Parts: sequence; C-alpha cells; structure tokens
Amino acid sequence: MMAGQNTAQRRKSRKEQRNTKELQSLQLPDLCKRKLLNYADTFQELARSYDGEFSATDTDRQSVLTTRRLWENTQILKGHLNEMARIMAEVAGEVMSYRPMEGRKKRLLIQALKEEGIRAENPCYVPRTDGRETVVLTMRTDRHPEMSAEDAADMISVLLERRLQLSLNSPCRIEKIPHSYMLEEETKYLVLTGFSRVTRENETISGDNYTVTEAEKGRLTVMLSDGTGSGEQAGKDSGQVLELMEKLLEAGYGIASAVNMVNTALFAAGEDQKHPTLDLCDIDLYQGGCQIWKVGASATFLRREGAVEVLTGGNLPLGIFQSVDVSPMQRQLQNGDFLVMVTDGVVDAFGTKEYEKGVLRAVAGIESSNPGEFAEKLLRMAICSSGGRIRDDMTVGVIGIWKD
Repeated sequence: MMAGQNTAQRRKSRKEQRNTKELQSLQLPDLCKRKLLNYADTFQELARSYDGEFSATDTDRQSVLTTRRLWENTQILKGHLNEMARIMAEVAGEVMSYRPMEGRKKRLLIQALKEEGIRAENPCYVPRTDGRETVVLTMRTDRHPEMSAEDAADMISVLLERRLQLSLNSPCRIEKIPHSYMLEEETKYLVLTGFSRVTRENETISGDNYTVTEAEKGRLTVMLSDGTGSGEQAGKDSGQVLELMEKLLEAGYGIASAVNMVNTALFAAGEDQKHPTLDLCDIDLYQGGCQIWKVGASATFLRREGAVEVLTGGNLPLGIFQSVDVSPMQRQLQNGDFLVMVTDGVVDAFGTKEYEKGVLRAVAGIESSNPGEFAEKLLRMAICSSGGRIRDDMTVGVIGIWKD
C-alpha cells in the first residue's frame, strides 16, 4: 500500500515538474533592469524637488500672478516626471512568459511551411493578461519574390486549428532576412467607421480633426477634436491634441493619464484662446466593451434597434484648468449598434431649444447600415436644418459594430 502511494506521489511530482517547465519566462537582463530602475528613481527624486504649496511673499499683484504661473508649471512638470518614473518601473518589472509549442504541432508546422518555401523557427505561445495566447515565431524565405505574411498566417491557422490573424506590428512580407511575427486570435467583433465633414463658410481649413487607431491587443480607439473657432490655427490645435494623444497611448500611458498630460501641456502654454475639445471612444474588439471619454465635447449618440441613447459629459475643454477629472462612460455594445460622434457645429445646426433632441431624432430616422453613408446623411440633414448655411465646422463620425 505504501509503495503504491509513493509511486503515485512520484508520478504527481513528475507531472508538476513538466507543467512548471511548460511555462517559461524571459525578462530584461539585470543590467538593463537596474538602469531603468535608476532612471525611475532619478525622475522621482526630481519630482520630489517640486514638492511644496504655493506661497507668495511679494505684494505686487502682477508679481504674485507670475509666481503663481511658475509654480503651476513646476507642478505640471512634477506630474510628468512621476508618470515617466511609473512607466519605467513597470517596464523594468515586466516578465514575458511563453509556452513552447507541442512537439507534434511544431514539426507539422515547420514542415508544412518549408514545403511552401518558408523557413520557420522557434514557434511558441505567449499568454496574455486577458487569458488568450499569441503565437510567436521567426520566418524567412529563400524564394523570390517575397511572400505574404498574411498567407502564412492563414496556413498556420489551419495547421493549429485556431483563428489567427497577423498582428499590426508584424512585417507584412516574409523576406530572406529572418523576422519575428506575432499571430493573434481573431477578434469577435468587426468595426467599420465612416466620417463626413464640411468647413465653415469663408474658411478653407477645418478646425475639426479625427483619427482612428487600432491597438495591438484588439482595441479600436476613435478620437475627435474640435479646435477653438475655425480656420488654420484651430485645425493645428485640434490636430496637435490628437497627435499627442496617439503618441502617449502608444507609449503605454492610460487614457486618463494621457488626457491629463495633454491638458496640462496646453494649460502650461498659457494660451487663453486655445481650448480644443477631445471626444474619445475606446472599443474592446474581443468583448464588445466600450469606454467613452469626453473633455468639452458634444454628446455621442448610441443607436440600438431604433432606440437612441444620448451620452454626455460635463467637462470643460482642454487647457482651462491645470488638471481635469475625467472618467469614462461604460457601455456594452451589441451586434448592429451604431455610435455617432459629432462636433458642436452639427448640434448647433439643428437649432432646437433642447439642442441634442434634434440630432437624436435625425439619428433615429436614418436608414443605412453603411457608416460612411450614415455620416453623410446626418451631415446633409444638419445643413438643411440650418437653411443651407454652414456657420461652423461640422464633423460627423459613425462607428458600426457587428459580431464577426
């Protein structure tokens, strides 16, 4: 009886060891890790040097205002330094875990790709925080011309019996020089966007700007910014807001941190006439979750099966105060939903006392499943409602979501 128990324990121990070996880890070399942590400590120390409340010893009003502005600028710099230190510390502590591909599947994949002229090496699985896995491998080809990486991804999907797609940051071609490729699980939701806009009468450049970006982990972010007034300067201001937001989000900043960084940068510039808005919609293409962030922006309209919900935020535009307290509105999107984003020129064009109700009725009445056509129809309705006059820049963005 005792011998049987010992044998079972040994088998269990060997199984646990195999499971432990199954998931392996990679992390930054100690030297790089120490450097990053030292940089983080340095930034935190610099940030601490700006601690302290504002105090003015001068009695002259202009001097007090100048001193106050300088103190506010140091507090902005303090926040930036602390955020940079946080990101560096996070990167230093990151550990990438991976799971080697099963022997049979690995041999099958390598052999099948070889028959197509593709040399594959080191295929493995990289687990993600959301429970999914990314397939990572190195590929090259001896053939000429170069081969499509998407075709290889389709082949690997069939071999592994998984729905995979080439990641956005992977090369689109397989060359003679080996490159690393990441194949991610296909998202459950498909999103299409459409935009339509017109420029204010007697202006050649719109003060509105928009951008659509898709992150590596199945997230789509749509941003719309309305510069103060119209014309070239307003367009530059709104364009700068979107460019900064894109760069910060790509660098790893959270949306709230990125919004505050952009806000404080505009506040520090001290331009009283430059207060662009920011309207941001962030969609999880795996789960269908949606976050809507508004900083001085007009309402967003969610249309679902004929019913329309108005989503509004109460923040002022960017750069008015040193910091903004932003929090998202959360919605779970469903198959066939439409999100309609507009600038205030569209809302004002409908000219009703309860100004958002005019847009709501228009959104509810449009019959189209094409986001681009939907946006054009709503814009035409806005122009007609204002008697054919275009008194402000008008931009409409429509996001349609469907289960793939």
